[in-house]
Amino acid sequence: MDPGELLRIVDAIHRDKNIDKEIVFEGIEAALVSAAKKHFGEDEEITVVIDRDDGSIAGTHNGEPLAPEEMAERIGAQTAKQVLIQKIREAERDALFEEYEELKGQLVTGIIQRYEGGAATVALSNVEAILPRGEQIPGETHHANERVRAVVYEVRKAGSRVKVILSRTKPQLVQRLFEQEIPEITEGVIEVKAIAREPGYRTKVAVSSTDQRVDCVGACVGVRGNRIKNVVDELAGERIDIVRFSDDMQVLIPNALQPAEIEEVILCQMLGRAIVLVREDQLSLAIGRRGQNVRLGSKLCGWDIEIMTREELDEQIEQAVVGYAKLEGVEEELAEKLVGEGFLSYDDLSVIEPDALMEMGELSAEQVDMIVRQAEVKAEEAEKAAAEQRRLQRKREHEEAALAEAEAAEADAAPEAVAVAEADADQSGQATPEETATEPTDQPAGEPTDAPTLESADRPPDDATATAQPAQLAEDRQLGPLQPTEE
Repeated sequence: MDPGELLRIVDAIHRDKNIDKEIVFEGIEAALVSAAKKHFGEDEEITVVIDRDDGSIAGTHNGEPLAPEEMAERIGAQTAKQVLIQKIREAERDALFEEYEELKGQLVTGIIQRYEGGAATVALSNVEAILPRGEQIPGETHHANERVRAVVYEVRKAGSRVKVILSRTKPQLVQRLFEQEIPEITEGVIEVKAIAREPGYRTKVAVSSTDQRVDCVGACVGVRGNRIKNVVDELAGERIDIVRFSDDMQVLIPNALQPAEIEEVILCQMLGRAIVLVREDQLSLAIGRRGQNVRLGSKLCGWDIEIMTREELDEQIEQAVVGYAKLEGVEEELAEKLVGEGFLSYDDLSVIEPDALMEMGELSAEQVDMIVRQAEVKAEEAEKAAAEQRRLQRKREHEEAALAEAEAAEADAAPEAVAVAEADADQSGQATPEETATEPTDQPAGEPTDAPTLESADRPPDDATATAQPAQLAEDRQLGPLQPTEE
């Protein structure tokens, strides 16, 4: 091969495949060595070196130089070509892998090629990526030839190919969309400090400003909400709460739980827990639908947040002090210290650091072990009692549902029974029960009669059972306070 032509080939591969020239040269050298060993023998010592400047090829066989003509004659061109193609494919795969490995967490745009089984195949600039069903926003659907934006979630090598996994559920997608829609973030004036997200439902974003003249929340919302609206539209209508970030948890936690009004935040440093006190009318708003608001607030702040009213807190404190005092080795003073640090249950006490408990109560290691073991046993008993309580509650709900169903069935059956009785009376020429009840008779008042009445002969014997069953169910509804049953 002409040296100049070899250099042109290397340059073309470099530009077309985005592969470094050195990798191409090394691939050609490896291909020539492989082809030469197939000719001379696998155990032979073969070296091939290509001059990077002029493209000339030099080789040795067992230390003896090989002339270029000899190399061209003895080395199979087809074998060298196959090895070279394989090396170039591997180099191309490695280059693609490195390119998309650097793009992990970044926003990319592609066109959906296929949408099968819930997973979408997305054509990017130089590779086909996969958008799995689990990485799509719940409730959204995609179609072929649709433009889609997502973040690169995972990159891995699969044979001679690179497998790129995209995601639209990760918090990084919200981060990148904010960077696109809000210039102040790109400029560094506003910084996104934390994001907590439940895809398709709600996202909380904590932002701060390095310039006191710039309102970080207002800048993210935009005039009449135009900036945040673009992000919400891209996320299929997902609700986004923008809160002001603070290093002070006493400030950040109330911000994270907006729009609920917070009365007080009690930080339990040893547990990483924050007890948030709210009024009774703010309790459901602070917790959110299915606990969503407090769950996202906890993720945003990095603290375990527990919402309660002041009355509930006082009750838990009283129960905890009494409960801890019953443990062997725990004095009332130590119980009050534990409660003051936020340990409000046996389960909390079972995970306390032994050194911390030793320091708080001036206890020995043996005493601490004994107290922790007692707490673990009590926590297990409390869990069993709670499970039994839940079982009894489910049983009660089932019985109430059965009662309601029986009452509804009885109500539906009553008109049908009257209609059947009227039809039978018309066919036999006898009076209907209503006519019998209202029609005057010659029988003197107060005298007994032998004629069957509706309450006796006309009523089927099973009516007594059918009437008794709802009555019994009605008695079952009057259950007392739920108590764990003895095994």
